[in-house]
Amino acid sequence: MSSFALARFASGLFAGKLVDKFGERIVYTTGVGFVALSSFAAAFSQNYEQLLIYRAAGGLGSSMFSVAAGSIVLRAVDDTRRARAQSLYNGSFLLGMMAGPVIGGFLTAFSLRAPLFIYAVLLVISSAAGGFLLRNSTLAARPTEKSTQVKTPLRDALSSKPYLIALIISFCSASIFFGMSRSILPLFMVEDLNSTAGFLGIGFTIASIVQGILLLKAGSLSDEKGRRFSALLGSSLVASSVVILFFTYQPWMFLVSMAISGVGAAFLSTTPSAIVGDVMRGKGGQVIALFQMSGDAGAMVAPIALGFIADHYGFRPAFAVSAGLMFIALFAATKLPETRSSHLGQSS
Repeated sequence: MSSFALARFASGLFAGKLVDKFGERIVYTTGVGFVALSSFAAAFSQNYEQLLIYRAAGGLGSSMFSVAAGSIVLRAVDDTRRARAQSLYNGSFLLGMMAGPVIGGFLTAFSLRAPLFIYAVLLVISSAAGGFLLRNSTLAARPTEKSTQVKTPLRDALSSKPYLIALIISFCSASIFFGMSRSILPLFMVEDLNSTAGFLGIGFTIASIVQGILLLKAGSLSDEKGRRFSALLGSSLVASSVVILFFTYQPWMFLVSMAISGVGAAFLSTTPSAIVGDVMRGKGGQVIALFQMSGDAGAMVAPIALGFIADHYGFRPAFAVSAGLMFIALFAATKLPETRSSHLGQSS
């Protein structure tokens, strides 16, 4: 478990409180700047202990800017466009995740420290751009004593059924996308099916491309047909992709699973967060923070738990547990009521 991920998770609610108190603009620019500073420091680290400390500090900054950015995206639009806005936001992250390893791999040919330097420079630009573009935004401004902005306390959100369902779906889907897919799946393909790393990369690339192509369409369907429709469809597809892995004895079946997973991911990467935006009224930094923490928890716990199952009982039992998680998400989605205020009282 990386110090960055652990620090990001541990500081989530604190970051949410900062957003509610100081506003999205200040927290975003400070958080991104903090990660930039920690990356510069990590590039100059002389030993593993220093690198660990600097990366942990970066986790705090990451928590700050991700909560602030998430709050801006969810609050900047109404519920008729919220999922589409989230699709664009997630699409930018997906592009970065695809391009980052390629660029980083090229830079390491010059120096192992080079990617950290370039990353820090890009973050400085991002921090400055955020501060400049949000300078006149009342939505992202720091609340004043005379401010009458509405705020959603975390306690109120936790009493909301749709919010709890969003937490469940977020945890379960992150356990698959960032847990199973990054831990036991590569080992299964190499050790059980004797596949190459190149073939594995093709499968993951297919999933990313399919997800990227369908992100905007998935957001549109969520806004038009409702969050329940999209949550059911996404959970069903991801659950099906894991079931296929359970029965995979030929490498080509892995490619089919990845393609289906990419379609499901397009829906599940937008709909749960849109649900959170629907139930929020005004600022809700801690509400967004806990939602993001649910996904981080799945990404941290799943590799350990599924790795233990795979080591002691085999890969297929681990896939069975993974499928079980997605069926839990699917069941939760069946209980999801309409959350779009513009469609309350209508059937989705």
